[in-house]
Amino acid sequence: MSFVLIDSPRPGVTLVTLNRPERMNAMAFDVMIPFREALTEVGRDNDTRVIVLTGAGRGFCSGADLEDPGTIPHIDGLTLPTIALRSMELLDEVIRTLRRLHQPVIAAVNGPAIGGGFCLSLAADIRVAGDSAYFRAAGINNGLTAAELGLSYLLPRAIGSSRAAEIMLTGRDVDAAEAERIGLVSNVVSGDSLLDACYEVADRILGWSRAGIELTKRQLWNSLDASSLETHMDAEGTAQLFVRITTQNFEEAIRARRDKRPAVFND
Repeated sequence: MSFVLIDSPRPGVTLVTLNRPERMNAMAFDVMIPFREALTEVGRDNDTRVIVLTGAGRGFCSGADLEDPGTIPHIDGLTLPTIALRSMELLDEVIRTLRRLHQPVIAAVNGPAIGGGFCLSLAADIRVAGDSAYFRAAGINNGLTAAELGLSYLLPRAIGSSRAAEIMLTGRDVDAAEAERIGLVSNVVSGDSLLDACYEVADRILGWSRAGIELTKRQLWNSLDASSLETHMDAEGTAQLFVRITTQNFEEAIRARRDKRPAVFND
């Protein structure tokens, strides 16, 4: 059985599905390694303009597999401390891979997103939740730290520091309705219409230029690391000038509005 499924539900859109439903798509290494490789391959596919990420069955991703963590590669001769470091590095790289993708990633959160699964959803650019979805920073519930895989960096920036601290320190569940209210997800829909809702968002993205979308994604992520407003505005300005000067997209947008037709951006 393949732990990661790749589908093309419509032109320009690739659906990546974590496929270990009997374990609620837990993050065993046997799942995360092919998942990272699949993301890299999809990222290189120039026919893919938007990626939708979801989980098979009733869960998005339940985080670390506490019963069967799978096999960590390339650890022969290493001691336990080094093996632990390599294992975290492998999981961290999954988050970094999601962030580095050229294409926007829409997380279709179809059920529980727990621990590392919470982190996976935050690494996506857009989150849409089914009505049965919920989020939990589960490390604290297991006697560990809730800060893992970038959660303590990404969550405060998504919902604010006070809300993030309360959620991470209490280990409580955030259901879909609350997630929408606090801005953790952009929309909540019924479970049976979740993927269609994500495809509708993808269709709107597909209507714009590739360069414009890729640079917008890049600047959104860069803003999280910007040392100052001035520094970030300089980067935004450079990106805007790059598209304005090197393409005819702006002129095409004006012509299309004048002709009352959809714009065709050739970059």
